[in-house]
Formats: sequence, structure tokens, C-alpha cells
Amino acid sequence: MTRIEVPDIGDYKDIPVIEVLVQVGQRVEQEQSLVMLESDKATMDVASPTAGVIKELNVSVGDKVSQGVVIVLLESEGTEHNEVVSSPAVAASVAQDPAQPETNVTTVPVPEPESAPAPLHRTLARESEPVPESHASPSVRKLARELGVEISRVQGSGPKQRITLDDVTAFVRNVMTTSSGTPAVPPSPVSANGAELGLLPWPRVDFAKFGPVDSRPLSRIKKISGATLHRNWVMIPHVTNNDEADITELEALRTQLNGEYEKSGVKFTILAFVIKAVVAALKKFPALNASLKGDNLVFKHYYHIGFAADTPNGLVVPVIRDADRKGLVEIVREMGELSKLAREGKLKPDQMQGGCFSISSLGGIGGTHFTPIVNAPEVAILGLSRSAMKPVWDGQQFVPRLILPLSLSFDHRALDGAEAGRFNAYLVSLLADYRRMLL
Repeated sequence: MTRIEVPDIGDYKDIPVIEVLVQVGQRVEQEQSLVMLESDKATMDVASPTAGVIKELNVSVGDKVSQGVVIVLLESEGTEHNEVVSSPAVAASVAQDPAQPETNVTTVPVPEPESAPAPLHRTLARESEPVPESHASPSVRKLARELGVEISRVQGSGPKQRITLDDVTAFVRNVMTTSSGTPAVPPSPVSANGAELGLLPWPRVDFAKFGPVDSRPLSRIKKISGATLHRNWVMIPHVTNNDEADITELEALRTQLNGEYEKSGVKFTILAFVIKAVVAALKKFPALNASLKGDNLVFKHYYHIGFAADTPNGLVVPVIRDADRKGLVEIVREMGELSKLAREGKLKPDQMQGGCFSISSLGGIGGTHFTPIVNAPEVAILGLSRSAMKPVWDGQQFVPRLILPLSLSFDHRALDGAEAGRFNAYLVSLLADYRRMLL
């Protein structure tokens, strides 16, 4: 018999079981999913490390488990003795804004619903009223908090009236389209209800009367990330500094290196060079490698760089840790591995945590400049658009040069325009002449 335990899941504890995918007597294959766990950051799929028959199932939906808890007793094929297996196959699908490093810094155990403190925004008149117990997973409660929704006011549609993500979003849609459904909360910049900001209610339109329509639900990533992006855009005073870097020589170097490393399978991209240049610029301008915490600016002495990866379900932001200690080849390989995991939905929570500066690249798509949204609690984010050949005056004549547009969005509370402009100008100089990083 093989005892399959909850594997190493980082700092998470008491994670709810949201789905049990097998039953006693069922035969399972190697890597087949057994149960699904859901923290406030990710949904994790625990798979069987070997083929066999389920002899005992020790968890059910709603149970809370931690690392080491035995979830299944499996009669393994070809096994003649008892053994304990901690399944290594844990695939995590993002349950937050891909660009949300705030939850990437620390992991806080989520209290049991029964002992959860009353929402701080409840009015005094309601404080004495009994609060009905609301059954919801940590990620659902997190979404409700970000949207300014009092979870006790949401009607659950799941098993045993459990509140789902769709219930929360449906509640918000109802509030946005009705005048009498406003939650009993004070105006908040994070709320999705325009009326609370003194704005007109969201237009209620029957699109079908104008022509054929097709309604499709948002992906899980987009539903979760939308609230965070809204918060970041509303609460952070964004300013974007646009500049252009001459990468003619850098592109020649990239092409040369791709030829030299072709047999080893390493493919250099401009983004990899930009990551190294950004680290050098962050060292020269440490205020951009910081975070606001109250009235303090917390300077970081590590360089974890996040990059936006496009996936079928939306953007996620894997993080390259200690980019200052890695060579260009190592960064290229790690970017490839993380991007592959992102597309397959297998990024683990720790692979999206701890970022201190992010880069969003539209180079493969197009555009001249754009305004990337700062990932709180970071204070800046760099956007890359598509490079193009342009005529540049060299003092005597116009010559064709390959120009890369850069868009640096920054939090004006932490940085002034002059410092952000100097950072961008220095980054431009590094990309124009990569040898400057040796100085």
C-alpha cells in the first residue's frame, strides 16, 4: 500500500479541498489528478505518483489539509510493501492578478471562516446584528475583499450554499446595474461600483437587440486579475516616461549569439538583454527597486525580475530570482522554462512571488508606446514595444537604425519624474552600448 501525502506546498497551511476527483475502488494512472486544493493564491492539483487502485480516501470536499496529511491509500502496481509518497506533481493555476507581487512577498495563513473577523467596513448600525456564516474558499474571500464586497451578503450557489467566484462577480454585476443593491460600505477606490465613486451607474444594455451576440465567461485568471488591476490603476498615481533605445548593435550581437548557440538549443531574445540591463539600472537607481510601506520606502537588496508571459487564459508574471547573479544564457534558459510552465498552467506559487520590478513586452505583437500598469507594491514597470528601423541623424547624414520604444510607468508617490527619466535614459544608454555594463 502506498500512502500518498500532501506534498511540499510552501508556507501554505490548512488549505481547503475544493474537489475530490477519485473514489474508493477506482484505478488511477500515474500523474492522474486525485484532489484539488485551493489557497488564496493558487489552485493546486495533487496527482498520483504511480498507477494503482484507490483503497482508502481520507479527505472530502471542504476538509483542510497541510503538508504531510495522508489523502489516499493506494494499492500500487508491483509494490510489495508499505511506503509513503509525497506527490511531486502539483500544478498551480494562477488565482490572482499575474501582476500582483503584493501577495508575492509574504504568505499569511487564512483564518477559518468561523473565526474570521468582522469586515472593517461594516457600519456601526450593523455591528450588533448577527452575521450569518458564509462558506467560501480563501481565494473567493480575497476577491470579495478586493472588490469591496461583504461576503456575508453574497448568496452561495455551490454545494451546501458554498460561495463561488461566479457568485461574487454576479453580486458585483447586480450592484452595478441596480440602484437599490449598493452594499453597506463607504465609498472606496477599490470598489467596482461606480455609484460609490459618485459616478453614473454602469450602462445596462441589451446588446442582442442590435445584432447577433455571443457571451463567453472570462477566464479564471482574468476574473481574479481584473480586481487587482483596477485597484492598482485607481490607487497608484501613474506617470509614464517614454523613450527610445538604439539597439542596432545589440540586435547584431543577438543574431551572432543565436548562431553560436544554435546547436545547444539556446535562443536569445531582446527581453533577456533588457533584463540584464534593467538590473544594472536598478543598482544605479535603487529607488526603483523599492516598495512603499506606509510612510516608508523599503529598499530591496535583491533583484527578482518579473516578466509578463502570454498564455491561452491570460497574462501571468513568472519571476526570475537573483537575476543579478545569473548570466545571459542562464536567464534565457530560465525564461524558456517558466514561459512553458505558464502556458501549460503549471507555474507554482513560489515561481510568481517576490518580484521587485516587472517587464511587459509587446515586441512580438506591435505598437509604438503604451502605459503598463504598475504591479503593487512595486513602484515601476517597464513596457517594451516593437522595434523598427528609423532614419537617425548622425551629425552628417541620416542613417538607418533599429529603435526600441521603452515605456516606464512609475508610482509618482515614490518617484519624481526626474529620477524616473534618468533611469530610462541610463537604460537607453546601456542598450545602445552593452559594454557600459562593465563600467
